Amino acid sequence: MSTPATSASGTASVASPPFSSAPVSAGPSSATRGALAAGGCFVLWGLFPVFWKQMQGIPATELICHRIVWSLLFLFAVLAWQGTLRGTFAVFANARLVALNALSSVLLACNWLIFVWGVNNNHVVECSLGYFLTPLCNVALGCAFLRERLSRLQWSAIVLAGIGVAILLLRLGHIPWIAFGLAGSWSLYGILKKQSALGALASLTVETLLLFPLAAGWLVWLALRGDGALGHVNLAQHGWLLSVGLVTAVPLLLFGWGARRLRLTTMGLLLYINPTLQFLIGLFVYHETLETPQLWTFACIWAGLIVYTADSFLASRQVSGSPHRTR
Repeated sequence: MSTPATSASGTASVASPPFSSAPVSAGPSSATRGALAAGGCFVLWGLFPVFWKQMQGIPATELICHRIVWSLLFLFAVLAWQGTLRGTFAVFANARLVALNALSSVLLACNWLIFVWGVNNNHVVECSLGYFLTPLCNVALGCAFLRERLSRLQWSAIVLAGIGVAILLLRLGHIPWIAFGLAGSWSLYGILKKQSALGALASLTVETLLLFPLAAGWLVWLALRGDGALGHVNLAQHGWLLSVGLVTAVPLLLFGWGARRLRLTTMGLLLYINPTLQFLIGLFVYHETLETPQLWTFACIWAGLIVYTADSFLASRQVSGSPHRTR
């Protein structure tokens, strides 16, 4: 997804970008605004295939380099406007945070690259499969790496997803590497982000700053060879290229604002707007084919997500109904 992110989930965790933000006391009107902001974020992420298709023909590696460079410049402007830019650079005094963000930046770049390559090579439906798999991948990795205990319903959800993937492997005879790459990179990214105290914008700024030398160097090298997109594509594509920073940061701003005003279960439900839109766009806008084994795979994963969401909802109800809950 592009910048779409998820946390390594526990019983009631949400499959959404794992960035820390202080909760806001939310009344009904605040929750409504939060839902609109978060929903807008997931709609924008769901429409990302349409955005990247406008630059089809430009190599995915070059597109990601542009995304890194222009995102960094836009994020610098936002943080300067907020007055937090200097504080963001303080991260580099902490070797542990630098190491964590260096690793997460590699995973983020891999996720971006896989998604853009998949979209522009007519694999939008498989990209959506990756983001449908992500919540269940979060659960599995949370169990493996963070020793989180899974409920029976969570185990059932993982088994259903496993059956779906097995059907795809046995019937089509190939590994859906785009889906696995997106789900795996985003879930591992989520695990790393759980170890960091940085907020959304600061985190993305540090990650893109660490990637900037490679990205800028690659673009300069392409320009010197005369192979770069800038100056060699039409006016519309120049506009799309220069807008990638804005397109990357705006959904993240909406997510951060909405997440502070909504319950985790609500965010978890809204998350599915993103892969659902991608799935529908792949089928009905770009007319990608959906073979029977793929349909069965999606059915199993959707069933697993229903079980997973039900488990999260029940867990949140138990917490909210506890007489020992603090306010």
